Amino acid sequence: MDVPKDYMTTLLDHGLFASAQMLGSFLVSSSSVNLDTSPHLKAENLVLLGDALLRDKEYKRAVHAYKQALHCHRIIPKQNASAVRSSLSASTRSSSPNSFNISTVNENEVKFKIASLYFVLNENRAALVEMEGIPSKARNLQMNLLMGKLYRNSRHTRAAITCYKECLRHCPCIIEAIIALAEMGVAAKDIISLFPQTPTRGARSTFDHFDSSRWLQRYVEAQCCIASNDYKGGLEFFAELLRRFPNNIHILLEMAKVEAIIGKTEEAITDFEKVRSIDPYVITYMDEYAMLLKLKSDNSKLHRLVHDLLNIDPNRPEVFVALSVLWERRDERGALSYIEKSIRIDERHIPGYIMKGNIYLSMNRPEAAVVAFRGAQQLRPDLRSYQGLVRSYLAISNIKEALYAAREAMKAMPQSAKALKLVGDVHASSTSGREKAKKFYESALRLEPGYLGAALALAELHVIEGRNGDAVTLLERYLKDWADDSLHVKLAQVFAATNMLQDALSHYHAALRINPQNEAANKGLDRLEKQLKGVDPDAPEEDEENDVEDADADQEETELL
Repeated sequence: MDVPKDYMTTLLDHGLFASAQMLGSFLVSSSSVNLDTSPHLKAENLVLLGDALLRDKEYKRAVHAYKQALHCHRIIPKQNASAVRSSLSASTRSSSPNSFNISTVNENEVKFKIASLYFVLNENRAALVEMEGIPSKARNLQMNLLMGKLYRNSRHTRAAITCYKECLRHCPCIIEAIIALAEMGVAAKDIISLFPQTPTRGARSTFDHFDSSRWLQRYVEAQCCIASNDYKGGLEFFAELLRRFPNNIHILLEMAKVEAIIGKTEEAITDFEKVRSIDPYVITYMDEYAMLLKLKSDNSKLHRLVHDLLNIDPNRPEVFVALSVLWERRDERGALSYIEKSIRIDERHIPGYIMKGNIYLSMNRPEAAVVAFRGAQQLRPDLRSYQGLVRSYLAISNIKEALYAAREAMKAMPQSAKALKLVGDVHASSTSGREKAKKFYESALRLEPGYLGAALALAELHVIEGRNGDAVTLLERYLKDWADDSLHVKLAQVFAATNMLQDALSHYHAALRINPQNEAANKGLDRLEKQLKGVDPDAPEEDEENDVEDADADQEETELL
């Protein structure tokens, strides 16, 4: 009594994978189809069972079924081999890796399925072994794309570039391949030269083809700019694309990510919020958004974001990074465990390493922070990993390594005021280097006059050297254009240091009107009010009310998560 194979393919075609999996167990255990008399049919049945398990997300069981299928396929009696081979060649021409209900076993496609599953399971080496068993001439578009990813993960850059280029020769719109090639240092003109030239019949059609492909060339140029740390140029290209494709979620996300990296916090938050208004179920880069909300102390939005992400897909690395951002304030070790989970899910998820480094710095473990930021740099160096390395090395008083990292940033981003400021920060850490630091901060401000970070650093340097008046003059110049809480806090601190307590009080209040959660402003104001009352601000004091409020907040976050 046989199980009709057509039923199995019907179940797979209609997406009834659980039923297909159960029926598959009948197929492969049928006494009429055994390994000795019908190895080819046995192999076909095992492939169908593997397809059902794959679609039902039982990946390791699917790998096992596919490997059994290959074993059966390889022991087909030699007298039947020629007939089978002819049927396989016909199947190869008509099938693809997405056609899981194939009627004959295509060994290359089964190997591709096994490799794809190993890739999902983060077993890159095993996946690469399977893929390298497929002859290069037999690899199709999907296979070349997977090979590119595997070679890149294994740090075989040259082989990865070859695979990605092969993908673009067949189809220029594979965005993954464009981004990967840009990040591996391939020039924009070299990527664009891979695009197939469409033959045309007349001038009009030539113009139409040029116009339709221009956006893709701009996209390539944008990604190559970002990869080479030319953030300004990349944002300009993305802005041009956004004018042609308004409300394009992918472009908005790319712009928001870059804006977050270079410290354009308000612009990044605006773009992230626009994305969520268009599609509230987007998870990509939402961990970057979570970091910005924490930076702005917008805890209510951060809670809401994490709650939404958990309801959309709790298994994405971005969700665990966002959870870490939420929990860092309450439980640094808990936050660290969330980060470890995000990296286990995706070892190439850069925000996970950046957040991990920041947590280690807040835990006063700068040596561990160095390792985390180095991990981010090995994947793709950007401004934040350089900043993290400089902070970490300065925390352990390793001026030499800090200066090396800052100079590397300046070399990678020669037109970046942020990189110049990094070098200034290293020089400012020693008494003998303050004059050099001043020059670097001033150079950063000449390059980017509106760069508040350099202005605050220069003001701090003025205060350290007793030039409080210069610090106030510099900061007040920025008050005209910046409604920034950190600017008001710095002014308040300068005024407090010069015993101009009423001015200091005014600026602390201004900072808290902009950001009521600003910790430095709240602490500074509390200290200042004690001074105004004639109370020693350094005297120990128990605050039971605050303890109760903290407990309530802890309970609220526990209930949420």
